Amino acid sequence: MSEQKGQKGTHMYDVAVIGYGPVGMVTAALLGEAGHSVVVLERYPTLYNLPRAAIFDDETMRTFDRLGISGGLLPTLHVQRNYEWRNGAGELLIEHDFAAVGGQGWAEWYMMYQPYLEDALDGVVRRLENVEIRMDAQVTGVRSTYDGVDIQVDGDGGGAPARAKPSVGEVVSARYVVACDGGNSFTRGALGIGQDDYGFSEPWMVCDFHLTGAADIPKARQVCDPGQPISIISLGPRHHRFSFMLDSEADFPVEREPDRVWARVAAYVDRGQAELVRVATYTFRSLVADRWRSGRILLAGDAAHQMPPFLGQGMCSGVRDAQNLAFKLDAVLRGADDALLDTYQSEREPHVRTIIAKGIELGRVQTMRDPVAAAERDARLIAQREANGRPDKMRFPGLGPGLRDESPQAGHLMPQGRVESHGSEGLFDEVLGRGFVLLVDGRDGAWLDASATEQATGLGVAVHHLTDRRLTTEGITDVGGVYGRWFDETGRAAVLWRPDFYILGTAGVPSDVPALFSTLAMAVEPVQAPATVGERIRP
Repeated sequence: MSEQKGQKGTHMYDVAVIGYGPVGMVTAALLGEAGHSVVVLERYPTLYNLPRAAIFDDETMRTFDRLGISGGLLPTLHVQRNYEWRNGAGELLIEHDFAAVGGQGWAEWYMMYQPYLEDALDGVVRRLENVEIRMDAQVTGVRSTYDGVDIQVDGDGGGAPARAKPSVGEVVSARYVVACDGGNSFTRGALGIGQDDYGFSEPWMVCDFHLTGAADIPKARQVCDPGQPISIISLGPRHHRFSFMLDSEADFPVEREPDRVWARVAAYVDRGQAELVRVATYTFRSLVADRWRSGRILLAGDAAHQMPPFLGQGMCSGVRDAQNLAFKLDAVLRGADDALLDTYQSEREPHVRTIIAKGIELGRVQTMRDPVAAAERDARLIAQREANGRPDKMRFPGLGPGLRDESPQAGHLMPQGRVESHGSEGLFDEVLGRGFVLLVDGRDGAWLDASATEQATGLGVAVHHLTDRRLTTEGITDVGGVYGRWFDETGRAAVLWRPDFYILGTAGVPSDVPALFSTLAMAVEPVQAPATVGERIRP
């Protein structure tokens, strides 16, 4: 960490979020909604306002729904049901299917235009009075102190509200920092954190279009042509992206010329059907930071990991980071032992590494440039498809070691279904809320006893009992059958899941539930009184 000079501020925020892309926005929103004081430091004077990520999944949509933006987003999204991989001759090599309603209660694959998403998330954050957004605030240094982190900030605050304009050389202080400052993270570099490089690095030219007329363009296709690998992806109803692999980054200044771009896409769209929004070059990388935590500073999103885009999981992985960190920081800021934050990387890293490895595997399939090897690949994949039909769905692993026990299903993502309770029907989160949730299979009349219920209340755990469809005056009714099937398939009697939707643990019989509460209590119960507002002001 670098030593900084400058006038030390007197106010200490609970959390400083560095970077205001989707991951920083979700982090700030979740912590702000939990009641903590948050400052956001963004180096650009305005929102980026250009598309980068293109895809998100049902788990990510569940997070967006939690933040209240799902309804407004839906008209801007395209729900994609399949993902094709074809060779240069147009023959189908691989086809992945995606459900209209996935395990999290939402479609499994959404195509988006990122500026619309950022506008929606920005609206959530700006409505929170305890979150301060500082645009045009370039972080130039970070230094740990005895009770927090001092952050050196330069910039004139252009475009920011008067109260949020940083002065040149200002030091902003926070108890914790979450650095969401991208693949070229200043914070990661300042901390001297290295990266594990998987060695997959490819230059691509990304061309984004705004559709102005009818155009019959594939919505999700990888063109595995050894002469020119192409990725074609919808960015929602009115935008589309074509990506072309380059032989070298040095080719970009020539290839980016509009006439050359239009020539490349001529088989799919012409100037009368679309406007060219932008042309950019990206190098697809595969990197994982060695450490995601350094004292009170944590890395999230691309600052912690970068992956090839072939699974559409880059932004999704960052949003998972935000969910994981937010509820743990909430507990720590309320007095829990901050060793809880050590579970962040241990839980998330196996998931990230699995996605990177699978993305590289798919990337090598698509980007094969040797015509002979590509022909062999085509023959093999066509034969496999004809013999086996559609490929197996991609299954991501559960959490690594951390805030979970060793019971069956612990660490896996808890599905979400439709329920009815006291006359209200909808998805579980909408009807019954979020947070730590214990669901007991009460269909046979086995309900949690009073002492365990009292223990749950003390821990802030919402307890619900699944009942028979015929019972409507108490418990919850499993309208879609999701939870009944889950209990029947797993043979468990109760399940406790976390605010990030992952299972902390399960119980074989209701009398085992107190052991789940003990696991939770050891991690989140205060070991010291949380700091009051007065204690956050330095003398």
